[in-house]
Amino acid sequence: MSFINSVLKVFVGDKSEKDVKALQPLVKQIKSYEQELTSLSIDELRQRTESFKAQIKADRKALDDQIEALKEEVQNSTDIDRNEEIYSEIDKLEEEAYTISEKTLNDILPEAFAVMKETASRFAHNTTLEVTATEFDRMLSGSKDYVTLKGDKAVWKNSWDAAGKEVTWDMIHYDVQLIGGVSLHQGKIAEMQTGEGKTLVATLPLYLNALAGKGAHLVTVNDYLAKRDSAWMGPLFEFHGLSVDCIDKHQPNSEGRRAAYNADITYGTNNEFGFDYLRDNMAHAPNDLVQKPHHYAIVDEVDSVLIDDARTPLIISGPIPEGDRHEFNDLKPKVSDIVQKQRQYLTGVLAEAKKLIKEGDTKEGGFQLLRVHRGLPKNKALIKFLSEEGVKQLLQKTENFYMQDNNREMPKVDAELLFVIDEKNNQIELTDKGVDYLSGEKERDFFVMPDIGAEIAKIEEQSLEIEKEAELKEVLFKDFAVKSERIHTMTQLLKAYTLFEKDVEYVVMENKVMIVDEQTGRIMDGRRYSDGLHQAIEAKENVKIEAMTQTFATVTLQNYIRMSKKLAGMTGTAETEAGEFWEINKLAVMEIPTNRPIARDDRHDLIYKTKREKYNAIIDEVTQLSKAGRPVLIGTTSVEISELFSKLLSVRKVPHNVLNAKLHKKEADIVAEAGNPGVVTIATNMAGRGTDIKLSDTVKAAGGLAIIGTERHDSRRVDRQLRGRSGRQGDVGSSQFYVSLEDNLMRLFGSDRVAKMMDRMGLEEGEVIQHSMMTKSIERAQKKVEENNFGIRKRLLEYDDVMNAQREVVYKRRKHALHGERLKVDIANMIYDTAEVISETNKMAEDYKNFEFELIKYFSITAPVSEEEFRKLSFQDIAVKVYEAAYDFYKSKMERSAEIAFRVIKNVYEDSSNNFERIVVPFTDGIKSLNVVTNLQKSYETQGAQLITDFEKNISLAIIDDSWKTHLRKMDELKQSVQLAVHEQKDPLLIYKFEAFELFKEMIDKVNKEIISFLFKGELPTENQNQIQEARSQRRPKEKLQTSKEEIPNSDELAAQNRAAGQTQRSRPQITETITREKPKIGRNERVTIKNVMSGESKVVKFKQAEPLIDKGEWVIVED
Repeated sequence: MSFINSVLKVFVGDKSEKDVKALQPLVKQIKSYEQELTSLSIDELRQRTESFKAQIKADRKALDDQIEALKEEVQNSTDIDRNEEIYSEIDKLEEEAYTISEKTLNDILPEAFAVMKETASRFAHNTTLEVTATEFDRMLSGSKDYVTLKGDKAVWKNSWDAAGKEVTWDMIHYDVQLIGGVSLHQGKIAEMQTGEGKTLVATLPLYLNALAGKGAHLVTVNDYLAKRDSAWMGPLFEFHGLSVDCIDKHQPNSEGRRAAYNADITYGTNNEFGFDYLRDNMAHAPNDLVQKPHHYAIVDEVDSVLIDDARTPLIISGPIPEGDRHEFNDLKPKVSDIVQKQRQYLTGVLAEAKKLIKEGDTKEGGFQLLRVHRGLPKNKALIKFLSEEGVKQLLQKTENFYMQDNNREMPKVDAELLFVIDEKNNQIELTDKGVDYLSGEKERDFFVMPDIGAEIAKIEEQSLEIEKEAELKEVLFKDFAVKSERIHTMTQLLKAYTLFEKDVEYVVMENKVMIVDEQTGRIMDGRRYSDGLHQAIEAKENVKIEAMTQTFATVTLQNYIRMSKKLAGMTGTAETEAGEFWEINKLAVMEIPTNRPIARDDRHDLIYKTKREKYNAIIDEVTQLSKAGRPVLIGTTSVEISELFSKLLSVRKVPHNVLNAKLHKKEADIVAEAGNPGVVTIATNMAGRGTDIKLSDTVKAAGGLAIIGTERHDSRRVDRQLRGRSGRQGDVGSSQFYVSLEDNLMRLFGSDRVAKMMDRMGLEEGEVIQHSMMTKSIERAQKKVEENNFGIRKRLLEYDDVMNAQREVVYKRRKHALHGERLKVDIANMIYDTAEVISETNKMAEDYKNFEFELIKYFSITAPVSEEEFRKLSFQDIAVKVYEAAYDFYKSKMERSAEIAFRVIKNVYEDSSNNFERIVVPFTDGIKSLNVVTNLQKSYETQGAQLITDFEKNISLAIIDDSWKTHLRKMDELKQSVQLAVHEQKDPLLIYKFEAFELFKEMIDKVNKEIISFLFKGELPTENQNQIQEARSQRRPKEKLQTSKEEIPNSDELAAQNRAAGQTQRSRPQITETITREKPKIGRNERVTIKNVMSGESKVVKFKQAEPLIDKGEWVIVED
């Protein structure tokens, strides 16, 4: 493949070179301003920013004036149809205004970038800068040490505190950094090597895009970087009158956080940006909102956010009834016992396999070996045996034989096993023997799922009374639900015991199970494995099992980040994932050249047969490098390995520091020492991202920083990140990876070619292979993993895209209700939609009586068409007549309510003894009551109209929120249950999309009807002034909400799980609405006979019309 690429480069040219060449004219334009700007006074330089802002404003003025005129018109208009047109025009004009702003930004880009470069130069060459003080300077002088006032002058220092570290400004943008800045402004991913100054590069596009006044965000992967970078780069922006803040410095929902979002430039972590978006969409008043519309965002370490965290949903959840009830502790002894029993059995089988293979019986020996591999693939004795000559090839040959004809022979291998593990897909399955062992003699059916279809048929054949039949079905469904959850709990416990190792995938700290990020080695605080796996690990480790919760709001990071109108990214390693960035996020990757050529010596991998040989070689090499005065960074893939190396180095008496997930608090101190002569630092992959190891001249003369990789990671990006710690800014250095055939990557995805090559060469213990061909073979194995992970992420995103489409509809309606601006149009549309549904269903059934009943039930009006007209007219014509009558009735009712309320409001407002700002007014529809908070003065001035608007807002928000929570629970259940479609040779995603659409349609219909019903029936209880009270300015009592990130290990989320439908860890035993049915399957358009349980009245209607009546318990289906 690399040969083909090199041939293509000869004829087509190198993409990165072409990209850079295309931007060279812009770089020349930027540099052409340098002489002019150098001659300006400091005040004249600052004035350029104001002229840029004025130019953007002038170019947009005509459209902005039109938008303001339309907003004024809509305020004074009562014509709903015209208002809807106006809102559409406003949206269109805002898009046009954005396009004009972007054109202006592109026009001023060369001069704006030159202004920032000149500003950096002035700070670098002057310890203080004296300027004419502006109001902004005066405000800053009260809170920032680097700005002081001297009469009408402001003095800016060139040193300040950056997150606890004193910095003196000494950086000026290189030409290659200008190229990086342009690519970021154009909405691309700039791939820049370590030490090339990504943080400084970002100042250019942030400054330019902040000039539009819509906000510019820089998203980081951790709060340390967000706080450091905002403090470090902030003075450059503030010098030009642009405000800078960091959301992570302030508490959620606080005034400080709101102010941070209102700043021109906002820094923050990906998690906090995402959680604030979710919190905003749970707010109950406009002044609770913190975020503005998403204008421009740069994502730092974009591969970490959009690839490693892409499949991680951000979740705000709350408690559910009986959330602490589970079977983990009950089933744990059984699982511990079955795992121990299988381990003991397979230890004997492995010994037998070794003996048979030694004797030359490869057929039976291979069979036994495969059995051990299927039962305990992570067994260390097995892994060691597989590294011996010819053993791995024998296993692969045997596995291929038993897998042929769709695994036809595999049951023979699994016959004696209690459970089977698929390590590649992170799946585990109990065998029939395992089920029998766990169930015991007394409880044969303990883990056996009932055949729902067959059991329902048996019940219906008995011709029982409806009540008795329903009772038996309820018992059956409960049994199904309990066993479904039990099997799921058992599966997750088995995974916890066999696939998840302490100090590798997770650590236990402060009596909590904390996940370790496989990419960085950092602890991911607040993140939990999904689908009950985390609770299973908590049970295994004997720590407190956290109670289950219900999802209130959720979004994946990928979908949140994509909301920005313009998105860009920076990282040191994006090239290997360029295809994915383009295919999923439409982000092009541009390689930015280095300021100085890279002098690091990247050596070919050293390949050993066993881990022991590899570890000995590493220790020898590290000892020699340290003695030679070179600092060494040893990169490991887990906490366990880093601690092992620490012990090995201690035996050799080599001084060293250890940096891993357990010791993450010492990170800054350890990294500061890592570049000193002879210092050895052992680190998990956390040292590979965001850490800058600086070297002295003595170290450079000794050969620079030596990187030792103890294992190849699944992803080439992580290896490149580790390599990138050495050789920054043209420094000398070296990188060397050590690999063994026992490593996870080689074991799972390594090519047969590597094993065969080593066997042919007849390598003795301790001997090593080093060749470019072998390094490429390992990189091919990494590509296999990357392709597999890309498929998983893309698949998950397709599931989340369904949720995202629904989320956008609901949050848009919620936003309209919250602000109230477009709510009247939404209510008119709800009235029309409900009128259409009532007209269509009853017209199809030709049921005028039910048509009249539903109009009274939802709209409180009599039918606007006679029975004769109902028969003649089409349902569309009927719907229009119903809408007109209902809307006229609604308007007059609201006017009447405002009039009644105003009498009371007038008395309260004009009573000088009351100093109320806001008041609480109770409304009721005869069943439910709702307290509406409204501004007393506005309600008085608008003669009660403000109160009616607040009533509409409150009821809309309450019903939307309640329905959305229920819908999220149903979607959670659906996502789990559709995986069973695999067994029916169907695509779960297609079924998920279809069922999700039906569920959403059902939810929207329900929301419309409930809101309409309350609005049409809601009344003020009396005209009693005592009913109206002062609204205290206290915050609403919040539910106990949790924010979390759910970790989905490998393909766990999407692989077909061998478990029954309908139960998740967030719902207690109850019937799954999307898969199982209490009633026999009836087509929606089939006619059925239903009977009223109170009056005994019978009628024949279509099933879709009968369903809501049956669900309420007012009617039942009777056999014809």
